[in-house]
Amino acid sequence: MSEEPPSDRKPERSPALPPSDRPAIAAAPSPASLPESGRPALPAGTPPAPDPRREAIETLLRVARTIAVVGASDKPGKPSHRVAFYLMRAGFEVYPVNPTIKALGERPAFPDLKSVPVRIDIVDIFRRPEQVPPVIDEAIAVGAKAVWMQEGIVNEEAAARARAAGLVVVMDRCVMKEHRRMAGLHDGEKGPRRALLTSAAGPR
Repeated sequence: MSEEPPSDRKPERSPALPPSDRPAIAAAPSPASLPESGRPALPAGTPPAPDPRREAIETLLRVARTIAVVGASDKPGKPSHRVAFYLMRAGFEVYPVNPTIKALGERPAFPDLKSVPVRIDIVDIFRRPEQVPPVIDEAIAVGAKAVWMQEGIVNEEAAARARAAGLVVVMDRCVMKEHRRMAGLHDGEKGPRRALLTSAAGPR
């Protein structure tokens, strides 16, 4: 069989569809249009929802009058020393608790919580996490209303025990910073020389 000569005809192409007849392709959403963490996007100008934890802290600091600072130091460079004096200037009755010191400024120090002669509203703890449980047990025994573990101090087991006993628990926060933030928020001054927001009993 002889081969047929090659054809000069070009293969026919399908007629192009007009734009209106082409199948639509959905555009991928841009990252900016996606809500964060899968939550529905809020309309512009919507105020953030209140933080119930922060509200609880503000309420606690507003109604508290007496604060026992466990681990208070008489050395000016120590955080517990600075925080204790800040709370005094803020108008709280501060009771230093440390068996190794006799006084903090003009305030006598006490060896333990049961030696404090008044009902304690907040037990502010400056102890390592593993040393927190005995402080919690003592706070429960003396009828304290709240325990506050300073920044870097977390003990979930001790916190659960305190909550089970009906105490308010704050962990890994600085009471001075929280009080100073409140003063700046409500009085228009950030980092005040002395706290502008005083305790319920007013300044001493």
